[in-house]
Amino acid sequence: MRFVYKVLFSFTISLLFLSSCSSSASNNGKKKPASSGRPFNPKELLAYDPKNADKRIDEFMQELHRTRSFNGNVLVAKHGKIIYENAIGWADYLHKIPLNINSQFELASVTKTITSTAVLMLMEQGKLSLNDDVKKFFPDFPYDGVTIRLLLTHRSGMMNYVYFTDDLYRAEHRDERKGLSNAQEMALIAQYKPHPFNQPDKRFLYNNSNFMVLGSIIEKVTGQSYADFVKTHIFIPSGMARTAVYSKAVYDKIPVDVVGHDRGQWRYSVAQNFLDGPVGDKGVYSTVGDLYLFDRALREGRLLKQATMDSAYVPRNPMLHGHFSYGYGWRIFEAPGKQVIYHTGWWHGFRHIYLRDIHDDITIVLLSNLSNGSLLKLDGLFEITGMPVVRKSAYKGNGDTSDD
Repeated sequence: MRFVYKVLFSFTISLLFLSSCSSSASNNGKKKPASSGRPFNPKELLAYDPKNADKRIDEFMQELHRTRSFNGNVLVAKHGKIIYENAIGWADYLHKIPLNINSQFELASVTKTITSTAVLMLMEQGKLSLNDDVKKFFPDFPYDGVTIRLLLTHRSGMMNYVYFTDDLYRAEHRDERKGLSNAQEMALIAQYKPHPFNQPDKRFLYNNSNFMVLGSIIEKVTGQSYADFVKTHIFIPSGMARTAVYSKAVYDKIPVDVVGHDRGQWRYSVAQNFLDGPVGDKGVYSTVGDLYLFDRALREGRLLKQATMDSAYVPRNPMLHGHFSYGYGWRIFEAPGKQVIYHTGWWHGFRHIYLRDIHDDITIVLLSNLSNGSLLKLDGLFEITGMPVVRKSAYKGNGDTSDD
């Protein structure tokens, strides 16, 4: 198991693209999202007639399924209208349960976009500051100088709690069936004081610990569970009726039908264990439609002020390949006249990408439960929709498109 997690983590850094955009967007000719002035109507937003499906997208997705074994759900929208959605393949291969468009997937690291939104909400409410030290909320936290801002930008220097906890459970022969809560994970970190990777704010290091700690802070500040807070303040206002937080610390069996399959093979179905207990870095289960509603709620300014969202889209780390960085819980692609705010996810047989072209109002959601390389082959989809190619190897070091 430890080897698998290390492979997942290292691949996440190379596969999960870094990205960026600037709060000065309004000054460089980029269009800003604005409220349409219409009532927020989730039913209307989700309206879709398969007869009107974009045939080019359908051909691309069927080819991706046939040649690259894509298995999952997809939604593409432009200018506030869904132009394509589909459920392709199996939710549970062993029991021959097919996917449907409302199938709930473990969002993996796409959860981080929801956690960052919750943290920024609490900042707007004056309940925390991004400069607050973690020790303000957890006095026995073993690392000095780690602020909320550093957690949001993956610059805390923390160790990865997934590896630490996996090693601990194996060494002490603990029960791996029951999930840990965030509070229990924080207590383990305080007790064992695992060595950090580096000093705070030294460099970017994508790390699930950052958002697990943010999830814990949300619970400490609000006095609510992470699940209750995001349901009340994000899911309900956004009309995300099919989205929930499921933790193995609460549920013996996660109540969804979609099973993750690892190594790109159906025989490697993944059962949740103790590491599916902590939330904030993962733990949200949702649908392609609900993620589209989340996108619209953000664009309409229904969750956060525009200035707050702009601050989340500022590149907080050095640009990679001239285009990619990380803001507050969002990966960011930036090019002249273009902003793609997105996140990827990979956990226990699930692999996803959730992209939001801010300038041209394009949303692409791909949720997959057969973990393979199919999401690396999306250039054709980007071309069809008019979205920039969001793939690091598509660009040279100077930011030019590669000829490879």
